[in-house]
Parts: sequence; structure tokens; C-alpha cells
Amino acid sequence: MKKYVILAVMAIPLFSLSQDKIEGMVMEGNSKNEHIGLPGANVYWMGSQMGTVTNIEGLFSIPYSKEYNKLIISYVGFQSDTLTINSPQMLHHTLRPANELDEVVVERKRDAVQKTYFSAQNVVTVNSAELLKAACCNLSESFETNPAIDVNFNDALTGTKQIQMLGLTSPYLLITQENIPMVRGASQAYGLTFIPGTWVESIQITKGAGSVVNGYESISGQINTELVKPFTDNALFVNGYANRNGRLELNTHFNQKLTDKWSTGFYVHGNRRDQKEDRNNDGFLDAPLTNQINVMNRWQYQNPEKGWVSFINFRFLNDEKQVGETNFRPTSDGPTTNTSPLNEVEGWGGEIDTRRFDSSLKLGYVFPALPFQSFGFQASYSIHKQNSYYGFNRYDIDHESIYSNLIFNSILGDTRNKFKAGLTFAYDSYDELVNTQDFERIDHSVGAFFEYSYDNLEKVSLTAGLRVDDHNRLGTFVTPRFHIRYTPWEKASFRGSFGRGRRAANIFAENQQLFASSRQIQLLNSNGSVYGLDPEDAWNYGLSFIQGFTFLDRPGNVTLDFYRTDFRNQIVVDWENPDEVSFYNLEGKSYANSLQLELNHEILNNLELRTAYKYYQVEVDYRSGRLQKPLLAQHRFFANLGYQTEIKENGSQWRFDYTLHTLGKQRLPDTSSNPEPFRLEAFSEPYSLMNAQVTKVFSKKFEVYLGGENLTNFTQGDPVLGSQDPFGPYFDTTIVFAPIMGRMFYTGFRLKL
Repeated sequence: MKKYVILAVMAIPLFSLSQDKIEGMVMEGNSKNEHIGLPGANVYWMGSQMGTVTNIEGLFSIPYSKEYNKLIISYVGFQSDTLTINSPQMLHHTLRPANELDEVVVERKRDAVQKTYFSAQNVVTVNSAELLKAACCNLSESFETNPAIDVNFNDALTGTKQIQMLGLTSPYLLITQENIPMVRGASQAYGLTFIPGTWVESIQITKGAGSVVNGYESISGQINTELVKPFTDNALFVNGYANRNGRLELNTHFNQKLTDKWSTGFYVHGNRRDQKEDRNNDGFLDAPLTNQINVMNRWQYQNPEKGWVSFINFRFLNDEKQVGETNFRPTSDGPTTNTSPLNEVEGWGGEIDTRRFDSSLKLGYVFPALPFQSFGFQASYSIHKQNSYYGFNRYDIDHESIYSNLIFNSILGDTRNKFKAGLTFAYDSYDELVNTQDFERIDHSVGAFFEYSYDNLEKVSLTAGLRVDDHNRLGTFVTPRFHIRYTPWEKASFRGSFGRGRRAANIFAENQQLFASSRQIQLLNSNGSVYGLDPEDAWNYGLSFIQGFTFLDRPGNVTLDFYRTDFRNQIVVDWENPDEVSFYNLEGKSYANSLQLELNHEILNNLELRTAYKYYQVEVDYRSGRLQKPLLAQHRFFANLGYQTEIKENGSQWRFDYTLHTLGKQRLPDTSSNPEPFRLEAFSEPYSLMNAQVTKVFSKKFEVYLGGENLTNFTQGDPVLGSQDPFGPYFDTTIVFAPIMGRMFYTGFRLKL
């Protein structure tokens, strides 16, 4: 069904019009000739600061002046028109759809994952309906049913799932919470596990170079999480979860509307695992013993009549993990030191204790008379303290961070030409203890940015941004970003992008799994500004094509993406020698090529299929030669089937979801110099993982779910190298290419009031 927007003729005599105003009504017409007032349409004079927005009934009134004679009428999804007006008059005008695609139908049918045809940036939006397809206990577990992100295992101890995009690990992603940088620095390794899945309203995944508005650190893409809003979230929400491996979890949301403008929410997350699991009988825990309490208080203020909106967050986290052998006793065996007599130590193990406080403020103002003009202010403060040890190795880090961003939005001439400009300030203080060596540093930067957007929804849209930053360690540098979208024919979009990213690598916080081995740490450069190393510098280039289609009267789309990342400098993490791990500046080339082909289609009524094939070529010039990145499958296949029954009058429904991940062989770090019992093959074997979940919705207020992960029970044999002698020279827990935990079942419930 096609929609038209009509600026209706008011049924009043011309002489009743005010001589200095133009009044009208914007309406939405349909095939039944029913006319409904359309709120939120923009009406303004070209070249002026004079404009308005239609009210809830679709009515508007705008002053008339002889100085201006070009009246622009615009609404999202329709072509903007410019009318010549020489005197106060009533207008009858129809806005045509910007692109007569059946996008409304596609969006409705595939609302869990939305791909835009009109944005210059390659953005995939994952909303709460998609997050419910898996248990989704925290953000690191929220991407199992989406092919845009790869989920890998980090090590054989912590069980933490690490994410990758375009063949690069999460440090090269900018991970933000409501567009404020969040998972970075000290929280890089475990920060995704500190964001409960029930707190997330939606996730926006941007492939390739992101926006200059959000900073200069993004290289392979950006993941932004939008949290649930106190004003729209349930007054009470309770989610309980339990699995057969002893993990228990409880999430509660309490929301209260205090006045017509103020709302507040109190969110509590707790998870615990006391049960020791060692199914492969290697003497080591298959999953850590954990205890986490995570509390957030969120305030929302909105005054649309005055144009103000604001969010204020406060959060406290305490997270405790115990890893290692099943007979490890923290009170007597740890923390061990090089001087401890080994005959007095019963087991090898470690603890990771994290305490974190963070707060953030978002303040926005939209000029009531100029709806296309606004400013926003973002600020955050966090302090992160982690005390940890892994056998003989100790790693402590304190990280204090301050961030602020001021953004001004407006237009140039008309709403097709928009711009953003602003200033950014960032401060980070690090204090790290690596065994007996202390690393302290302070990073601070100030930057300015400008981003121009041209948006002609029918054919072309582009975004071009530039920012200049002055950093006490990275120096003064320029970050350009560019995105363009072209629609050559119906239901199609071509995209291209390029951009630069720079970052100071926090080599120890980002590679904590390497402490859980007998490897010696080597820093091979000494003249750089961060750990004696130089900042990382990379360019990302991307091409993307999406084509929508209708087959058997059901919608679908096919997408082809290719992205390349070229590093001018990279901190090479070299663990090709089993006796050590070396960090040094890139000497030669490092690049990542990523190709993804994705097909989505509603194959039957309410049965959706999502499939993807991905190919990665990620190569680095190590000092021993150019090698494919270890523990990265060059070939990956993904499939997800989702079926749901029709919702009955009482709100009851069944939902079924099945996900398949197939990973090709992965190159393993070189262990050929080890004695025969401690050697690994050059490549791992390919394997597949299957997950499934069934959800029974009894009403709009209550539902239960039952699911299973790794249903084929595939596990990696001997994931802990040298497990018989963890204090010996060949001990290594870092070479993990497959699950350690076998088949796992879980159940839970959701209560909404």
C-alpha cells in the first residue's frame, strides 16, 4: 500500500486568513481516502531561521514575510518539495514517496533486525525482539543470532566470549552506550559481560569507518547500545535464568513515572556460579566460578513543549571470578609468587576481582521554532579497579576516565543538507602493575569535528566528516571519514566508505589471557609514547550492496559486503614462539580483507531464514614472516531459522529459534619447538555449533523459555596445554579454537507488569 502526504486546503474563506501567517494541515491519505492528521512534518522558509512542525493533529502555522518566498515541506520517507509562495494563501500539495519500495512491509515482517536502504552508513539495527531469540545474559552473548558479529572464545579459563568484526578483534571496534564510549581501556577484556542483556533496548552495528562525531578510535566499526528508557519500560520487569552448569541469574527493573516530565528506573542484575564443572577431566574448571552484582539508577527528563530531553545514569558493579584447577584454594594457594615453594601449593589458579563505578549525562535541546536545529551534550565519568592474578602472574589496573562531547546540529538551506559540529574532551589515567613492573600514564585529548550530510532519499545520500584532535601521546592528527549511498533502481542500494582510525593500544588489558600461561612477556620497542610502542594507525575501505526482493509474495533481501583494513602501524601481538609473547611495532604489512554474502527471506508465513557466508583474509608480517592471524576461521557459515505463531487475543504465542554456526579450519600458533607431547597441529579441524530455543508466551505479562547451546556436544580436546604441570614450562591456556563446555541446557522466565 502506497502512502501520500497531503497539505490540505483549509475550508475557510481567504479573507479570514491572517495577513502575516500561513496556516494549514498536513494529512496522510490512503487507498480508503481516509484522512488522518500527520504530526511531526517540517514546514520552513528556505534561507531563514523560521520554521515549524505540525502538531499532534497535523496543524501548523508559520509567519509570512515578503523576504522569503520558498516554502519547504518535508517528512521522513517522502520527497521534500519547495513551493514558491508570494502571498498568504491556502495550499493543496501532495508529497510523493521518496522511493516507492515496499519497505513498510519489509520492516514490519523483519522488525527484529532492520537494514536501512537509505542511510549512507552501513548500519544494522538489532532490537529487543532479536535479543530474545537467545538467553542473552549479557552483551557479549547478544550476537549469536546475528551474522554481522563473530563470537569467539577467549581462553580456557575465563570462558569470556570475545567478539570480532571484519576479522578484527573488539579493541578495533568502538563500543558505545548511547553513543558514549563505554567498553575501552581497562574494561576491554570483560566489559561486554558487564552490560546485562535485559538492559538493552536495541543495538546499532555500523560496519567500517564510523562517524567522526563519536571519536577517532573506531577502525573496523562501531557497536552502539541503547538502553531501555524509564518512561517506556515496564513498571516492573523480572527475568530469571538457570543452566545445567550451575549458572544462576536474576534481572529486575523498577520504573516509576514521578511527574509528567520526570521518570526514573532502578535496575539490578546478579549472576552466580558455585558449581565446579570439569567434564573433560583435565583438572581445570570448564567455566569460572563467578559472582556479580550490577546496579544502575537511570533518570529521564523530557519536556517536548520546551524542546528539552535528558538522561542521567549511575552504575556500580562488583564482579568476582575464580579460575584454574578444581582443587585450587584461593586462601592458601594464591596469589602465588615466584618465591612460593611449589610443594606447598596444591593447585594452580587465579582470581579476577573488578569494581567499577560509572555515570553519564545526556542533555539535548531542540529549538521549538526550528525543529531541524538542536544541540546535545554528552559527559561521562568512570573509575575501574581490577585486581587479578593468574598463577605466578599478577595484573592490576586502575583506570579513571572523563569524557565530554558537545554537538550542534542544523541545516544548510534545506533539510537535505545537514551538518554537525562540535568539540570533544577526553581524559584517561592508567596505573598498571604487571608482575613487579609498574606502568603509569595519563592520556588527554581535545578535538573538534565537522560532519556534512546530504540526504536525497530517492537517489543519493552522503556523509563527509573531518575531525582534528590534539593528543598528548598521539600528537595532532586529522581523521577523515566518508560514506555514500546510491540507489540505481528499485529496492537496491550501493554503499561506499573510507576512513581513518587511530588508537593507543592497551596491550596488557586487551590481552589478559596471555597471563594464564608460562610465556615470558617481551616489549621489543622502547622509543614510542605508549609502553615504548607507537600508536596504531589504520585506514578502512568498504563497498556494500543490498537488493530487496519479493519471492512467493514474501519479502527478502540479499547483501554483499567487502571491507579492507590497512594498518600503517599496528602493535603486533606475536605468540608464535611458545616460550614467550612479544609486543612490537609493525614492520611490514598488516591487513584484513572481509567478504560477506547474506541472504534473508521469509520462506513461509511467519518462518524467517537468515543465512550468511563469510571469508576472512587477515595477514600480519611477524618477525618470523607473513602469517594468517591465528585462531581465526577463514571460512564461516551462519544460518538462523525463526518461527512464531500468530498472537492470540490473550497475547499468547509460541516462538521457535534455531541457529547454526559452521567454522572452517583455524591456524594455530606455532608449537613445533615444544617436546612432542606439548605440540599442536598446524590447523584445527572444522566444526559446527547448533543452538536452539523455544519460548512460550502465556500473556503480555508472562513467558517462559527453554533452550540449548552446543547441541552437537562438540568440544576441543585438551584445551589446556600442559595441564598435568601448570607450573612447568609448557603450560598454556590461550590456544582455544572451539568450545570447552559441552552440551548445555537452560531455562528461564520473564515477567512484565
